[in-house]
Amino acid sequence: MPAVRVPKERAESLKERLKKLGLYDGKRRPRRDGDSVLLPVIEDPGIEGLEVLPIDLPLRPERQIYVTLEDVLREKLSEEELRHLMRYDVIGDIAVVRIAPELEHRVEDIIGGLRKVHPFLKVIARKGFHSGPFRVGEYSVIWGENRLETVHRENGVEIKVDLGRVFFNPRMKGERYRLARLVRDGEKILIPFAGVLPYALVIARRKRVKITAVELNEEAYRLGLENLELNRKRLRGEVEFIHGDAFRILPELPTYDRVISPTPRGVDALSLTLSKAGRFLHYYDFVHEAKMGEFRGRIIEHCRKTGRDCDVRIKKVSDFKPHTFKVCADVHIKG
Repeated sequence: MPAVRVPKERAESLKERLKKLGLYDGKRRPRRDGDSVLLPVIEDPGIEGLEVLPIDLPLRPERQIYVTLEDVLREKLSEEELRHLMRYDVIGDIAVVRIAPELEHRVEDIIGGLRKVHPFLKVIARKGFHSGPFRVGEYSVIWGENRLETVHRENGVEIKVDLGRVFFNPRMKGERYRLARLVRDGEKILIPFAGVLPYALVIARRKRVKITAVELNEEAYRLGLENLELNRKRLRGEVEFIHGDAFRILPELPTYDRVISPTPRGVDALSLTLSKAGRFLHYYDFVHEAKMGEFRGRIIEHCRKTGRDCDVRIKKVSDFKPHTFKVCADVHIKG
């Protein structure tokens, strides 16, 4: 885990700034280093003038016991029960958890464990399945305040979400950061299926670019506009946000240096997004491991139909179900 080196006279003010950005790692201790202080961070905060170092600072003693939910629950659950423990997400001050049928009698223990590992939580919600055209999840609050709206902090930006009305995936945090590092100043970027603007915000936070984002869900569009205002002083780039159907709007738009398509599951927008990409396309899809080659070949064939050659790199982003992955096709278009 990284740390940033700061002058000791600025350490407290920068620590508070990092906390507000959600980037300060409170589980580890800061350390004096001559006239400087090493502050633990979750990731590179992207603040000019700060040196980022790959240093493992020690954990605070009170945090060493309860580092993970499994550590806490090992005191209460059997090894057999622990095997049914499912992965959870923390979005802002809300923990989103799925509970296996085998652990129905352990719900209170799971709630207590989550509160120990994440003492800042205000809501714990149980997650059902995604449904509808906008992939909105079904949630029920099982502890805390009766709400599903929160402000999530990642990669130096604040993202307001309402889990009962919009789709948001915190596990794509690393992908958003990866793409922000690939982008160069001066690019014109198109993002269809933009949601509440997580990709646009993270990229515009770091690069001087012009982004056009398109979103059909009116609730996501409204929250996206709020997020632009929430982050206005943080953004180096410009974001134009359009409310509407990408399949109707994109044909009327010009080509862009880079297209980023966080494509909803079950939607085929490959031809559409590729037609708008001048140099790069990052296309997300859900692909069975046996069909990775077929997926890559389909992209190359689409390029050839438009008279262009392309290099295609398929990157597994996350597991979706057995033998099927969420992937990103990084397409470099030539000619």
